Amino acid sequence: MKLKENPNPVLVLLFYLMVWIYTAVTFLPSCLLSWVTTSHREFYGSEQERAKRAKAFSVLGCPEGPYRATSTTKRLITSLHPGVDTLDKMLEHATLRFPHRDCLGTREVISEEDERQSNGKVFRKVILGKYRWLSYKETITAATKLGCGLTSLGQRPKTNIAIFCETRAEWLIAAQACFMFNFPLVTFYSTLGGPAIAHGLKEAQVTHIITSRELLETRLKAILPEVPRLQQIIIVDNTPITWPDCPRGVSILNMEAVQKLGSRPENATRKRNHPLPSDIAVIMYTSGSTGIPKGVMISHSNILASITGIAQRIPNLSEEDTYIGYLPLAHVLELCAELICISHGCRIGYSSPQTLADQSTKIKKGSRGDASVLQPTLMAAVPEIMDRIYKNVMIKVEEMNSLQRTLFILAYNYKLDQLSRGNSTPLCDRLVFKKVRSLLGGQTRVLLSGGAPLSAATQRFMNVCLCCPVGQGYGLTETCGAGTISEHWDYSTGRVGGPLVCCEIKLKDWVEGGYRSTDKPHPRGEILIGGPNVTMGYYNSEAKSQEDFSVDENGQRWFYTGDIGEFHEDGCLKIIDRKKDLVKLQAGEYVSLGKVEAALKNCPLVDNICVYANSDEAYVIGFLVPNQKQLLALAGQYGVRGSWDELCNSKVMEELVLKVITEAALTVQLERFEIPCKICLCPEPWTPETGLVTDAFKLKRKELRTHYKEDIERMYGGK
Repeated sequence: MKLKENPNPVLVLLFYLMVWIYTAVTFLPSCLLSWVTTSHREFYGSEQERAKRAKAFSVLGCPEGPYRATSTTKRLITSLHPGVDTLDKMLEHATLRFPHRDCLGTREVISEEDERQSNGKVFRKVILGKYRWLSYKETITAATKLGCGLTSLGQRPKTNIAIFCETRAEWLIAAQACFMFNFPLVTFYSTLGGPAIAHGLKEAQVTHIITSRELLETRLKAILPEVPRLQQIIIVDNTPITWPDCPRGVSILNMEAVQKLGSRPENATRKRNHPLPSDIAVIMYTSGSTGIPKGVMISHSNILASITGIAQRIPNLSEEDTYIGYLPLAHVLELCAELICISHGCRIGYSSPQTLADQSTKIKKGSRGDASVLQPTLMAAVPEIMDRIYKNVMIKVEEMNSLQRTLFILAYNYKLDQLSRGNSTPLCDRLVFKKVRSLLGGQTRVLLSGGAPLSAATQRFMNVCLCCPVGQGYGLTETCGAGTISEHWDYSTGRVGGPLVCCEIKLKDWVEGGYRSTDKPHPRGEILIGGPNVTMGYYNSEAKSQEDFSVDENGQRWFYTGDIGEFHEDGCLKIIDRKKDLVKLQAGEYVSLGKVEAALKNCPLVDNICVYANSDEAYVIGFLVPNQKQLLALAGQYGVRGSWDELCNSKVMEELVLKVITEAALTVQLERFEIPCKICLCPEPWTPETGLVTDAFKLKRKELRTHYKEDIERMYGGK
């Protein structure tokens, strides 16, 4: 995608003159180093050449596969270091190599204050200081003390323990303590609803839980009567705990007190029960986008295989890297990303979506967000966050004067063209995109995207404006986050790369949906992932495990993803549909809800969208969270007045917005039957706290359908 503009010919000439002068000035030194460049390209090949190489091959030569990475012709890769076959050994190995290097960092809070907005809402703002670091040696010591303390409180090996906490250093310390002492760690999103948490705690028969003071008071307290087995609550905040209404039989300690308990000689010298590779490391409760959360059982060997595969796709990963952790650690993407960093001696600085950037909601105006202070080189993100960055920057571009906007668009399109040729653009990066790059600290060299499909427009924008490759990946909790990741020199869009070295992928015909491995030009079908990263199944749900998992004649486990993919000639996978998202309309046309949503989310007027279709009806409808600035501008253009809620409930505005998104849909070549015929404007954003999206910002279709039941009936004529 190129940005469109009718530039002044003089500006175009000046722009290319600047590029020519810069190239001429830098030509001589580059000639002196040309023998290095030539040697490098002869050995590795240019980025263009590498991008065209095959990433995977069909083991049996069949179009359905299984497909493997070209470097795994003989066997799948299961570990990073010889003999390191459990997660406790991984931390020990890293500590031996990097004992005094920074490991986990947390920013100190200097002050907090409430700030009242013009609309009357009050927001808590913070001013944060420097990062304070624990070394690898201090981290393993803290984890060991905590594990000893938990043992003295009655926690036993192979007995489940829960963590219900925001992403922070204490979360990872607690996890490492559980890995060391073979306590299966039951994880819950910090935004999960009360009934879902109660269900998981009861199902896993948890007696000890690690949480934060805020979550105890706002979420956990209300459901404690429903969890009679609970005996011990450990608060990660190092503050005194007093709770007069604490249920009988439940005691509360903070983490520091438990670590002191573990430091006592009689507790510290107890023999540790080391885990086996096949032992459960984590029972990860999914976000429940399709109903009641399921607990996915993940072994030590599953996680090690997964992080081995993912790490192989991150170029030049080393102890010099800095990672910013802000996504939920209860999500497999973030957990694996942080464990990869631990295994390579990187440092991890903690953040949150509310403090990530200078413009984040909790950062006081004039002070710096976490990314600006930490300047990370590595980062993981979900498409929802990258879409926001893309839209915000493009709105700023629209607000520029004619000269600034023209230069930005010229530079953008010039760099896009150069990237397709495998060339760098140092002048554009330095003069035009430096400010955009600084949004994430200015040093980011690799950005991993997962959790949902990333639009082509957003991926191109990130490649151009953030001056770093975006590794789009595909994986599920059931495959421990591993499946595919695009290689960093592959700038193609809409694809998720080839299989990782830890797994293989095959396609299964889905006749009902019209997808077969014999399809031309590309084989298509339901994606099955097999390998040592495929997890052990669902906790306490044998029937569901047998439905979604299978074991082949060689003893390898496979997971049926429900996603539809196609393999391209170079071995890259493209996700094209999802079985559960496919709806057959009254006239027989199939509509892929996810495809329509992905196409429309790049419309500047759309902050979020959920498309709905009913097989008894002939057309599609949609629920749309509008971008406030864009909707107000549209209302002003047509003279529509009213408050925000009044505009979102206005039939006139519904028709105007529908016209805009219809034009956007036709531009991206959606079929007429795929375009929503009616829409409902939703004034409140969908956040995990509302229960309408997961922590990874995936739509909860069931909850959205229930929430907007009356609007669905209205848009379908009261049927």
